[in-house]
Amino acid sequence: MSEIPAKATESTDTESKDPSDGARAADDSGLSAAARDRTTGGDGAGSRDGAGSRAAVGTGGGGAADVEAAPPGVPGVMAGHGSGDSMWQISPPGSMYDYIKVASFSIGADGLVDQWSLRAEQLFGISAERAVGMDPIEAFIDPDRREEGQRKMAEVLDGREWTGVVPFRVPGPDGGEGVDGLAEVYVMPTTVEDGERAAVCIVVDVRTLRRIETDLAASQSIFGQSPFGFLLIDPDLRVRRVNERFASIYGGAVDDHRGKGVHDYLRSPEAERVEATLRRVMQTGDSITDMHITGFVPGSDERRHWSVNLYRVHSGTGRPIGIAWLGTDITARRAAAREAAAARRNLALLNQAGSRIGNSLDLETTARELLDVVVPGFCDLATVDLYQGLLVGDETPPGLADGSAELRRVAFASAVSDAPFVGGPAPVRVGAVHHYPFNSPCADALRTARPQQVPEEGNLIQTTLAVPMVAHDTVVGLVQFSRTKGSEPFGERDRALAVELAARAAVCIDNARLYRREHERALILQRSLLPPGDPEASGLDIACRYLPGNAATEVGGDWFDVIELPGHRTALVVGDVMGRGLRAAVAMGELRTAVRTLALLDLEPAEVLSALDEIARGLGTPGGGQSASRTAAGRPRDKDLAEVYLATCVYAVYDSVTRRCTFANAGHLPPVLVEPGESALMLDVPPGMPLGVGGEPFEEVEVELPEGALLALYTDGLVESRDHPLDEGLQAFVGALTDPAQPPATLRADTPRSLEDVCDHVLNTLDTHHGEDDIALLMARVQGLPADSVGDWTLPREPRSVGRAREYARGQLLSWDLEPLVDTAELLVSELVTNALRYGEGEIRLRLLLDRTLVCEVWDAGLVQPRRRRARDTDEGGRGLQLVGLLSAAWGSRRTPRGKTVWFELPLPGGETGLTDPAEALLSLF
Repeated sequence: MSEIPAKATESTDTESKDPSDGARAADDSGLSAAARDRTTGGDGAGSRDGAGSRAAVGTGGGGAADVEAAPPGVPGVMAGHGSGDSMWQISPPGSMYDYIKVASFSIGADGLVDQWSLRAEQLFGISAERAVGMDPIEAFIDPDRREEGQRKMAEVLDGREWTGVVPFRVPGPDGGEGVDGLAEVYVMPTTVEDGERAAVCIVVDVRTLRRIETDLAASQSIFGQSPFGFLLIDPDLRVRRVNERFASIYGGAVDDHRGKGVHDYLRSPEAERVEATLRRVMQTGDSITDMHITGFVPGSDERRHWSVNLYRVHSGTGRPIGIAWLGTDITARRAAAREAAAARRNLALLNQAGSRIGNSLDLETTARELLDVVVPGFCDLATVDLYQGLLVGDETPPGLADGSAELRRVAFASAVSDAPFVGGPAPVRVGAVHHYPFNSPCADALRTARPQQVPEEGNLIQTTLAVPMVAHDTVVGLVQFSRTKGSEPFGERDRALAVELAARAAVCIDNARLYRREHERALILQRSLLPPGDPEASGLDIACRYLPGNAATEVGGDWFDVIELPGHRTALVVGDVMGRGLRAAVAMGELRTAVRTLALLDLEPAEVLSALDEIARGLGTPGGGQSASRTAAGRPRDKDLAEVYLATCVYAVYDSVTRRCTFANAGHLPPVLVEPGESALMLDVPPGMPLGVGGEPFEEVEVELPEGALLALYTDGLVESRDHPLDEGLQAFVGALTDPAQPPATLRADTPRSLEDVCDHVLNTLDTHHGEDDIALLMARVQGLPADSVGDWTLPREPRSVGRAREYARGQLLSWDLEPLVDTAELLVSELVTNALRYGEGEIRLRLLLDRTLVCEVWDAGLVQPRRRRARDTDEGGRGLQLVGLLSAAWGSRRTPRGKTVWFELPLPGGETGLTDPAEALLSLF
C-alpha cells in the first residue's frame, strides 16, 4: 500500500482529466504526509520500538506502527520480523488495520458491483444485499463528476490501474439525503473465468488517516515537547518509553530509561506504594488522579514532590497494553502550600489568642489561657513565669533589670508527659518562686527583652524558645515554648509568632495587674470607710457582715454604719452607691461621711436624707450641692447618666428608752422586722427617690419595736442575682429570718440564738457566692433600757426648781451606786436647769439615763439653742456652758417637736475615761 500513491501519480500524469483531481489537489499535503508516515511506520525512523504507537493509542488515536511492535505472546497478531519473514495466525489481526478503515469490493465486466465486503458495509454503511448490482459511479460520485467517472471506469475495465482521492456520498435509506465522505481508492484490473475484464477496488477512509496523522503529531509533542514528565509503562511495570522532559530530570538519553522499574527511581517504601498502585491500575483500569509522590533526583539531596496521573492504555482491539504516567513537579507548589498553611495556622493561632486570652482579669488565669492556645497547636510544652513583684502588688515592676529577679511559675502545660524534662534539670513546680542564673539564656531574654534559643537539655526536648513577655515597654515575665524530638524546630516565622503571642498575653497580664491594684485599693478604701470591728449601741445588740464582689465585678458602693446619738439613741444606716470600682467607693465614702455629720446635728431621718440628696447631686458638680441645685433646671436632658452619682439609702433612728424607731427610705429595699415568736415581715416604708435624683420629699415612718425584736437592713446583692430575681430573693430572705430567736440544738430552749449565728445562717441559706455584687447586712436585736435605768422628772418654772433638780439627781445617782458622780452631776444639772429658767420657755423636764454612760437631759419649750461663748476675765457670768464642757465627756443640744433638749454625758466610774476634778475645772476658767 505504501507504493500505491507513487503509481497513482504516474498514472494520473499521463491521463486526461481525472475525476479525482480536485479532491487530490485539496488534500495533497495531508495525504502525502500520511503516506510518508505510513511508509516510516508512524515515527519517522522505521524503528521496531512500539512505544510511540502505544502513546498514540493511549490518547485515543491509532497508528500503523503497531504492525511493527505488536506485544509478544498475543494470539491473532501478525508480527513483523527483521528478516522480512511473515508468520500467519488464524485469529483476527492486531495491526494498523485495527485503526485504518480499509474496505474492498469488486466490479464485474458490466461495471456493476458484484462483491461487497463486510468492511465495505462498515465504511459506507450499505449492506451487501443493497450494494451488489449497484453502479458505483451512479451511487457514490457527484452528478457533475459522473461523466469523467464513467470514462475512468471504462479505462480500468480495459486493463489500466488507477488510484486517487475521491469525494463520495453515501446514499441515504429510501433515497433520502446521504452522507459525504472522502476516500483513497486503488482500482486493480482483473480477469474473470470467461476472460472478461473486471476490477478489484480497495478503499481507505481519508478522514481516518488525517486523524491518525493528528494523533501521531500529538504523540510526538508529548514525547518531545511536553513540559511534563511522561512515561509509557508496559504490563510488566517496566518503562517502554519516556519523553525528553523526564529524561532531562533523571539524566541520560531517552533510550537509557527503557526497561527500568519503579525501584530505579524511588526509594523504599515509596517505591512499593507506587508499584502497588500501578498494579491496581493495570488490573482494574481505574485511573489515578493527582497521586503525590516524594523522592530524590540524581545528584541532589533535595526532597522533590510530584503529582502523578495514571491511566491504562489499550490497543485498537481494546486489549490493555500498558500504563500512561503523566507527572508534574510540585515541589515549589508544596513549599508554597506549606508556607500558606503555616501562615493560616499562625493567623488562626493569633485569632484564637485574641478570643481566648484576656477573658479574665486574673493573672494566673490569663497565663493558663495562653498555654491553652499554644499547646499542642504551636508547641508540645510551655511554661509561664511572672515577676514575683508584680504578683505581690509592687508599684514599680522590674522592667529591663538584670534578668535574675525572682519569678513565680504560674502556669505549665504539656501535651506529651507529666515529667517533661527527663534527664535535664528538675522542673519548677507551679506556684514555686525561682530565678534564672545571670548567664542563662532565660535571664538574657529577660534582660534584653528579646527571644533566645535555649540549648537542648535532657533526652526529650529538641528545642526551646524563651520569649520575654513585654507590655508597654515593660518586661512582666517569661514564657518558654518547647518542642520534643521528632518535631520541626522553631524557625524565624515561629519565632515571630511566639513574640506576638507573648506580647498579647503580656498586655492582658499587665491589664490584669493594673486592675488588681485598683481593685485592692478600692477594697482597702471601702473597708476603711466601714465601721471597724463590731459596732456597739445603747439598747441594741448589733451584728454585721460585708462581702465584696469578686475581682471580675470590681468593688461596689455598698456601706452600712451605726452612729450613736445623744440620749442613748442610735442611727442605723445602710446604703448602696450605683456603679462599681474606685469611683463608687469614693462616692460611698463621701456619702458616709456626710451621713455621720448630719446625724451629729440630730436631724430627723427625712431631713438627713434630703440633705444627702443635695450632697449626692453635687458630687459630680464643681460647685457642689448648691451649684447643682441652681443648675438643675438647666441641665440637659440627654446628659450622660454615668456622670450622675445615684445611691439608695435607708436611715433609721432608734430610741432605747421608748423602743421606737423612725425610718426614712431613699429608694432602698425595705427593712425586715422579726418579732419574737412571729414570722418575719417587710416594713411598709415609703421608698422615695434615690439620692441624687432630687425634687421629691422623703417620708418618715415610726414603729415601736418590742423587746427582743430583730431588725435587718441589707443591700440588693444579698437578695438579687442573675439566677435569682428580686422577688424570689426577698422571699428567701424573709424565710431565713423567720423566728431567728429559735435556739440551735446545742443551746437550751430559753437561750436565744446569737446575732452572729443568725447572720451566718442567712448568708449560708441565700445565694451569696454569685460574686455579681457586694453584700452588706446589718442586724440589730432590740434590748430597751430597763425602767429602773431611767429617772424622769418634771419641774415647775420657778427658782426653787434648781435645788430640787439637784436633789433628784443626787438621790437617783445614789440609788444606782454612782456616788463618785454625785458632785459633778449636781453641778452640771444646776447649770442646765438655771439656763432653762433664764433663757427657755414652759415646763422643765429632767431625765437621767443609765447605760454604758450616764446621760442627763434638760428639756424645755424654748426654741433658742444655747450658744457657748468665751467669758472675759471681768465678766461675772457666761461660764456655765464652759464648765459643762470641761466636766462632761460630751454635751450638746437638739431640737424636739416641742422645743429643745440640752444634755451632757458622764463616764461611769471604773471606765477607761477618768472623771474630771470639779475644783481643777473651775480654776482652769480663771
